[in-house]
Amino acid sequence: MEYISGRNSVREALIAGTKTINKILLSKQAHGTPIQDIIRLAKEKGVPMHHVPPERLDKFSEENNQGVVAEVSNTVYLDLDELWEKVKGETKPLLVVMDGIEDPHNVGAIIRSAVALGANGIILGKWRSAGLTETVSRSSAGAIEHIPVARVTNIAETINRLKEFGVWIYGAENGGKSVSEEEFSFPMALVIGSEGQGLHRLVKERCDFLISIPQTPIISSLNASCASAIILHEIFKKKN
Repeated sequence: MEYISGRNSVREALIAGTKTINKILLSKQAHGTPIQDIIRLAKEKGVPMHHVPPERLDKFSEENNQGVVAEVSNTVYLDLDELWEKVKGETKPLLVVMDGIEDPHNVGAIIRSAVALGANGIILGKWRSAGLTETVSRSSAGAIEHIPVARVTNIAETINRLKEFGVWIYGAENGGKSVSEEEFSFPMALVIGSEGQGLHRLVKERCDFLISIPQTPIISSLNASCASAIILHEIFKKKN
């Protein structure tokens, strides 16, 4: 079993219904409108609830749990074919691919931006990349419950497969064309690399286009989650 914690994460899991929630543990000291929303949703969906001493919740969560922890089924990732089947019928499909982003806070923040700005699916690598952990869930404010996620062995090979599906690949990389000047073609995938290393060489070579964010020379690069939000917003404007 896995655990998710925090009011937003648990609430969004209840709303989305994409995970089986076995039970919810509530601190005896937890109160307020968000907690009442969780209690209402849990009752509607028939999820058992238990009020427990606050220190018991700390055994299930390394994060600040905000007085609520949910026991959920283990995360089941899609494979690439399953993800494509889910998204190919969307209007102007948009995928977000993370290449070597290990910080779960960054992964969660990128997923949150992706959901808010109209992405249809997420692709994560199995190696040197954070999975859908409790920290990712918290950092996404529960947004991971609202978007399908595939996990793949090799990002470079995955790009080749996406091209076979007719997907255009845009890599975020310093020195690329200004994102504000790019005319995006769909279906498309945006590939985001880590702040320190950027895109891996083979990944970069297999991108159809490289795009970047114009900025002053004072800072060499933006945090991956900040950069992805800016680029996704530009895509959102042109997509709509």
